[in-house]
Amino acid sequence: MRVAAIQMTVTSDSTENMNLAYHLLQEALDRGTDLVAFPENFSGITPHRKTDPGETETARKLTVQTLQEWAAEFDVWILGGSIPLQPGKKSNEITHSSLLIGESGEIKARYNKIKLIQSSVLSSTLRSPPGKIAITPKTPWGQVGLSISDDLYFPDHYRKNHQQGARVHFIPSSCGKSLGAAHWDVLTRARAIENASYVIAPNQTGNLYPTGEAYGHTRIVDPRGRVICERLAGSGIVWANLNIAEVE
Repeated sequence: MRVAAIQMTVTSDSTENMNLAYHLLQEALDRGTDLVAFPENFSGITPHRKTDPGETETARKLTVQTLQEWAAEFDVWILGGSIPLQPGKKSNEITHSSLLIGESGEIKARYNKIKLIQSSVLSSTLRSPPGKIAITPKTPWGQVGLSISDDLYFPDHYRKNHQQGARVHFIPSSCGKSLGAAHWDVLTRARAIENASYVIAPNQTGNLYPTGEAYGHTRIVDPRGRVICERLAGSGIVWANLNIAEVE
């Protein structure tokens, strides 16, 4: 299984972000990648963006449909790091969700972020309910575990995914520089070691929209906790061949 993790500088311009995502997807495809993982809030349409539900609904629909078209056109699996999704057009709730899309363009799994750390930049007009269950969808290479950003701080989440059969854990993030410098290295490696599993951790880099600076350091960690590839800064990709048999 060849996996690519994408690192992006995300702006407030969703069209610009999606153009960059497409460019980096093409770079990953040139490497013969089976699955491409984007970071958290890669489109720039986020639960933190102060906007009305109708605008978010339209933007997320476009993002989801675009990812499905890319997956089907290029015969590749795609993890949409996180996208704000609504239960319905009239709802004031926005779930912070990650979508796993198969090579036919079909949505194989939706994971709603469980560990929501609230921030002063969250819109007061929208409510972000946490997810309730761990998600471990099947792929042609075995089961994978889904998580988003702040879930990284809670080892029980990854243990549950492991117990359900996941041997690869995805952690798309928009981790800031201060927290990243303190915790990113030790926690991504710890989650791999604790569960003898691969960790795929795509992160944002540069200016962290809507505020702050992203840490970068997108990486893939092997089941022994070794960082087998990493991109410190700047938009780009890292990739690796995962040997699932080695995990067992």
